[in-house]
Amino acid sequence: MLRCFAVLLTGFLFCSQCFATVGFRQLTLNSSGSRPLEVAIWYPTQQTGVNETIGENAAFEGSTVLRNAVPVPGAHPLLLLSHGYGGSWRNLAWLAEEMVSQGYIVVAPNHPGTTSQNTDSNQARQLWLRPEDLRLAMREIIKDPTIAGKADSERIAAAGHSLGGWTVMELAGARFDTRKFSADCAKHIEYSSCRVAAKLGIGNNASHAPLSVDRSEKRIKAVILLDTGLARGFTSQSLATIERPVFILAAGADSPELPAEAESGYLARALPPQWMRYSRVDGATHFSFMQVCKPQGEKLIEESAPGEGIICHDGGKMSRKELHRLLAEKISEFLNAALHYQPQPGEKPQVPFRSDAETHG
Repeated sequence: MLRCFAVLLTGFLFCSQCFATVGFRQLTLNSSGSRPLEVAIWYPTQQTGVNETIGENAAFEGSTVLRNAVPVPGAHPLLLLSHGYGGSWRNLAWLAEEMVSQGYIVVAPNHPGTTSQNTDSNQARQLWLRPEDLRLAMREIIKDPTIAGKADSERIAAAGHSLGGWTVMELAGARFDTRKFSADCAKHIEYSSCRVAAKLGIGNNASHAPLSVDRSEKRIKAVILLDTGLARGFTSQSLATIERPVFILAAGADSPELPAEAESGYLARALPPQWMRYSRVDGATHFSFMQVCKPQGEKLIEESAPGEGIICHDGGKMSRKELHRLLAEKISEFLNAALHYQPQPGEKPQVPFRSDAETHG
């Protein structure tokens, strides 16, 4: 099931001129409600102390943070992250730490039902609650600056990998049509997204209405999609009305099960060109946007789940660490321009937002 969308963990700090120490804490929101939400938060700190490694296990590399550190003063841009099907907040830790190094607060929930920590089938079928998870996390961070520092409510963005890309597009104003998606899957049963659709409740008549609701969030000023999934179910009419910067990053080395052209390519054709930026990343597979495997990682994964070692594969000459550095440069350039944010002195300079579509790596 790992192939269906995305999973698991890692983190790399590519830019260290400003905040060399990453603060980190974990919270459970709505702990007394029907949908408790585990949230990971990374933020800038200048505190020193005993560092901790998070997200590491026998197969995957981890990263170093200072847990429950005191946040630095001042207002900070806020980035919301959404993991893929069967994943967790650890998936995009490498991106979280890169953006913290530039002064961002980054928040990533474990979406109930579609996370490795919670595979409850009833919650998985409530797909429309995924965007609401991000909205709840955003509100809590804005409301309480003692958690990670003061979030700048005028500079908020969201990024997601695979099913997480679908999640953030919902917040950007895309509207999902279950019947459109199901009709397309009847022609493409080999697609991973089609094989997992029933687990997500997409084929249920009861899901059609809640999944078609407008869940846009005006406070989110820009979104980033990392080899997104389920995009074929978004209506072209809703995509044509989106008026905020959208950066689509697609796998340049895709597969018949996870075709970038059918997902990311569809969005690139349907979104208004003045608001869309599109890049196919040479050498990146669907799994290159995830954590870095240790040298023995593929072997260990194959032993426990035959056939799933593919998540450690990349499609070119670049290593996954090198691909992450390339992606971090593209993403930070886009975000800083879209949010009109100038990183601290010594950081990467702001570059004006480009609306022309990139079709190269």
